Amino acid sequence: LHIKKEEEELWESLEEKQETDITAVTLKTEDEEEEAHFQTSEVRTENNTKGTSHNREKPFGCDMCGNCFNDRAHLKIHMRIHTGEKPFGCDVCGKPFREKTHLKSHIHTGEKPFGCDVCGKHFSNRGHMKNHTRIHTGEKPFGCDVCQKRFITNFELNNHLRIHTGEKPFDCDVCGKRFRNRGHLKNHTRIHTGEKPFGCDICQKRFITKFEVIYHMRIHTGEKPFGCDVCGKQFSNRAHLKIHTRIHTGEKPFSCDVCGQSFNYKASLSRHMRIHSGEKPYGCDVCGQGFRSNSEMKRHVRIHTGEKPFDCDVCGKQFAYRSSLSGHMIIHTGEKPHICDICGQTFYRRFDLKRHMRTHTGDRPMEKNFCPTFSHHLRF
Repeated sequence: LHIKKEEEELWESLEEKQETDITAVTLKTEDEEEEAHFQTSEVRTENNTKGTSHNREKPFGCDMCGNCFNDRAHLKIHMRIHTGEKPFGCDVCGKPFREKTHLKSHIHTGEKPFGCDVCGKHFSNRGHMKNHTRIHTGEKPFGCDVCQKRFITNFELNNHLRIHTGEKPFDCDVCGKRFRNRGHLKNHTRIHTGEKPFGCDICQKRFITKFEVIYHMRIHTGEKPFGCDVCGKQFSNRAHLKIHTRIHTGEKPFSCDVCGQSFNYKASLSRHMRIHSGEKPYGCDVCGQGFRSNSEMKRHVRIHTGEKPFDCDVCGKQFAYRSSLSGHMIIHTGEKPHICDICGQTFYRRFDLKRHMRTHTGDRPMEKNFCPTFSHHLRF
């Protein structure tokens, strides 16, 4: 349960690191592909004009972001990024584009004439194929000047640089949340619209992103490509591995501002904070009792339903709670883990030890309702 909740907390950060996965190049949205294509055309134009006086000067500057260009035509095209202007529309589907070359690359025939010599995958344009081949060669020609991390495409580098600058130029029209790239914003808006365009072919479960489908499919295939360097345990996704490694490192990165207690998971910290706030957001539909966590509420509901999901392997007796089963198993093992500090007598249950301690302390917990008649019968 902790791992599942922590995976949700890490999901956004993992999506932001897609460039480290082989799937990253193929997971861009259509708008991102267009931006990437535009950047590629910029680089190609600059390479073609090397050696000219204009190339070094780049006299045409953007008033919005400061980027400079060799000629007014490229500046004009660049300005459409800021204005959102897309004057070239597809006659078939109506999708608009900033450049005519982008419109030409947008085809409905499904034609993909450019094939990879290594794996055979095909692409609609040469630029996409060139980027793809770097997966096989390991080439990462674009480097970050801040942290020296390297990337397959200039597009990925530009997205990465926003981590250092903190820039989040894409904001949600519904809730105002801001994002570093357009793809994350597009995925986020589906939370508001309820759109889940990606489906599992096996169980028909639907997902917001293609990235989630890839992770989900490993449930069916049993694939666990991420291994722990310390103990060798395998995991189906990087989020689970990252959480698991905290067992070995002892890392507890989430701290309570009130009492200073630290936690392995952000979800655990959130639950803990409800102790200080008194918040109990999970309510029982039967009796209305409130609980700090969903798991506490589910355990409570078993009182009403009579569900007993935990079975004893020895005698078959069923229990509503795992802790009750653990206490019961002591009967079969003969273990008596609860010891009296005064006389050394051992007991199966903590409750039995507490009751025994009264023989030493003289406590009489029912003294307020003590019945003399009943006491007389006990003596005789």
